[in-house]
Amino acid sequence: MPQITILQALHQARRDIGDTDARMLLQSVLSVSPAHLATHPEQELTAEQAQSFCLLTTRRVHGEPVAYLVGKREFYSLDFNVTPAVLIPRPETELLVDLALQRISPDRPCKVLDLGTGSGAIALTLARHRPLADIVAVDFSSDAVAVAKMNARQLNVSNVRIIEADWFGGLSGERFDLIVSNPPYIASGDPHLAQGDLRFEPRMALTGEAGSDGLDCIRCIITSAPRYLVADGVLLFEHGYDQAQACRHLLGKAGFRGVFSHPDLAGIMRISGGRLGSFPREAVRM
Repeated sequence: MPQITILQALHQARRDIGDTDARMLLQSVLSVSPAHLATHPEQELTAEQAQSFCLLTTRRVHGEPVAYLVGKREFYSLDFNVTPAVLIPRPETELLVDLALQRISPDRPCKVLDLGTGSGAIALTLARHRPLADIVAVDFSSDAVAVAKMNARQLNVSNVRIIEADWFGGLSGERFDLIVSNPPYIASGDPHLAQGDLRFEPRMALTGEAGSDGLDCIRCIITSAPRYLVADGVLLFEHGYDQAQACRHLLGKAGFRGVFSHPDLAGIMRISGGRLGSFPREAVRM
């Protein structure tokens, strides 16, 4: 393969995958910053670099997410390692972090539980911003747990305990001030699963056993949460664009008060939650 410059490589690739993706892939191959690409357009790629960039471009043409190709994704101004074992952190989930941080005092300890942590993006971001918090991050997938632990080491976070469990499994007797989750909420037959990045993301993390309406995992979390929250504890979770009303109904039925839904930047009701009132009798008997 003849030698090409940064400028030539970008020119060739942007025709197939666009300028933004081309730059991100080339930055990864060269291990350089965006500024380096702009200030060194005549730098020649080695044969190995050119071949790697060509292969990544081809994989992107076939739809593989850039985050998986480069192995990283920024979330809340932090860099997270991602693999096909975990969902790609998305900007709309930053709203869940915003709302959680509002409910965690920076001046006193508290216990927080992150259910379905995946890459650990939510739990580790909360830990970085609230170092006094004692955070537990749970995921059913051993591969996801490995990614989350890798991110915890990279971010030098020590106040998060990452465990492999099925939702609340292994947490018997523990109580939390706040429970957060971005659970599977896409209905199993949703046509979006065959489109875009979703085609390559772990199906269990997208649909889990969410059922035909996408709410089964959310139902499980809402009905089980009262046994793991302190009095006045808060539950916050992300859900689908059309699930807010159903989620508020489930929260009220489970004994939560101050139930609300909050829109993301696109105006879509994306996060719902509430504060635990008196324990529902059904939860106490379980």
